[in-house]
Amino acid sequence: MTTPIKRIAINVGAGYVPGLNTVISGAVLAANELGWEVVGIRDGFEGLLFRDRYPDRGLVSLTPQLTATLDPAGVLLGTAVRNDPFHVRTINADSLVEEVDQSEALLETLRQEGIDAVVSVVGSRGLTILYKLHRKGLKTVCIPRSTENDMAATALSFGFNSTLSDTVAMLDRAKQAAQAAHQIAVVEVLGTHAGWLALQAGMAVCADAVLIPEIPYDLPKVVAKLQVKAKAGGTYGLVVVAEGAVSAEPDTPEETAISALKAALSPLANDYEGAHVIQRSGYAAETVALQLQRLTDHETYPLVVGPWVKGGVPTAVDRQLGLGYGAAAVRALNTGQTGVMVAFQPPDLTLVPLAQAINKVRTVPANSEFIQIARSLGICLGG
Repeated sequence: MTTPIKRIAINVGAGYVPGLNTVISGAVLAANELGWEVVGIRDGFEGLLFRDRYPDRGLVSLTPQLTATLDPAGVLLGTAVRNDPFHVRTINADSLVEEVDQSEALLETLRQEGIDAVVSVVGSRGLTILYKLHRKGLKTVCIPRSTENDMAATALSFGFNSTLSDTVAMLDRAKQAAQAAHQIAVVEVLGTHAGWLALQAGMAVCADAVLIPEIPYDLPKVVAKLQVKAKAGGTYGLVVVAEGAVSAEPDTPEETAISALKAALSPLANDYEGAHVIQRSGYAAETVALQLQRLTDHETYPLVVGPWVKGGVPTAVDRQLGLGYGAAAVRALNTGQTGVMVAFQPPDLTLVPLAQAINKVRTVPANSEFIQIARSLGICLGG
C-alpha cells in the first residue's frame, strides 16, 4: 500500500522569475486543506546538501499564516545556485576539487526529516535532475518555470507573462527614444533557443522587425523593410532580436577554421569574439546593429534588456497561475500522481510525465498563429 502523505517540501530551482512566492502560497494553502505539514528547502537542494551553512538547518516551516504576509514579488526560499546533487563539487583529501554523487545522501536526509514528497519549481535543467531523483524513489511533482516560455509540454510556463509585460514596457521606451533621436534601436531580449518572448513582445509594440532563433535572418530583408518605412516618412526604426537569433549567411571557410582552432584551444568557449566569448549577452544586438548601420547608412544603437526583466512585480496572470500551479501540484500528490509536471494546456491544468517534458525545447513552429499575425501586421521576420 502507498504510504499516506503527511509532510511535503517545496524548493525552487536555479534562476529567478517574478512571483515565486505565489507558487509557494498555492501549495501551502492546498496542503493545509488536506492537513499536511509543509516545509521549504533553502536555495534549491542546497539547504539539505549543506545544512551547516544555514541557521535553520536549511528548512523553514511554511504555514498559511506565513504565506498571508509574503510579498508576491519576493522569493522566500531563495533559488538554487546550479548545484546538481548528482555532481556536487567538494574538496577531496588531496585538496583538489572533484564532483561527487550526493543524491543518495539527499534522499536519506529527506527520509530522516519525514518528508514524503517534494514540489519543485524548476526550469528545463531542474526537470532532468528531478526526473533522475524520481527514478531513485523520490515522490515529486514539478512546476514549469521559464522567462522564455521554452519548456516543452506546457503552453505557458510560470514567470513568462511577467517577463513579457516588462519586456514590452522596455521596448516601448526604446521605441520612444529611437523616435526622438531619429535612430534605429536594436534591442536584444531573452530567447536562446526559442523566440516566443521576442515575437510576442515585438508584436505588442509593432516593431519593424523581429529576429528569432527559429528563422535564420537575412538582413537585406530587414533593410528593405526599413527603407520602405523611410520613404513613407519614417525617421526611426525598432528591431527586436532574440539573443539566440542567427544569420542565414553561412560562415566563410576562414571563420570555420578559426572556430575549429578556438574550440581545440578553449573547449568551453563559443564562436563569439571579445567580451562575448564566454557570455553571449549583447552579441546579437551588437552584431545586427553594426550590420544594419553599414547597410542603411543610418545610425543605430544596440540595447540589451534581457537580464533586467527577470525581476519586478508579477502580473495578475502569473499570480493566478502561480497559485494554480502550486495547488495543482498538491492535488496531484493527493491522488497518488508522482514523477509528473503540471502543465497548462488551455483551458486546463493537466499532468505530464517528466519523461515527456525533459530534454526538449518548446520552439515557435513555422505555422504558429503568432507568426501569421506578425506578418499580417507588416513585421519583418528576416526570413
